[in-house]
Amino acid sequence: MLRVFALALFVALSGFALAGPETAQEATHRYSMTPVEGGFLRLDTHTGAVSLCTVKEGAAQCRLAADERAALLDEIDRLRKSDSRTVLPSREELSRVWDVMEDFMRRMMRVMREETAR
Repeated sequence: MLRVFALALFVALSGFALAGPETAQEATHRYSMTPVEGGFLRLDTHTGAVSLCTVKEGAAQCRLAADERAALLDEIDRLRKSDSRTVLPSREELSRVWDVMEDFMRRMMRVMREETAR
């Protein structure tokens, strides 16, 4: 029980210390803690970072939990930086596409007329 209390106290105090210019009330509501086997999960509600906090040899330790969020953010950054701009078709290309579509529609209409005439 003492370990759990020490861990909760450590997590709460580390939240205040890391809060910087935030008020004490903002820092108090910034972190959400959930008990798990062997310690607590600490969720930073501002950034979404999750830490696993444990007490080992009387000292509380919080380590960032591995998640996919960082990988997703890295991929988003990579895609934003990539030079994959969409190139619009030229007027000539659009004209060819419309010609093909027009031919297709004329043939379909002819087939429909022939089928209904039977």
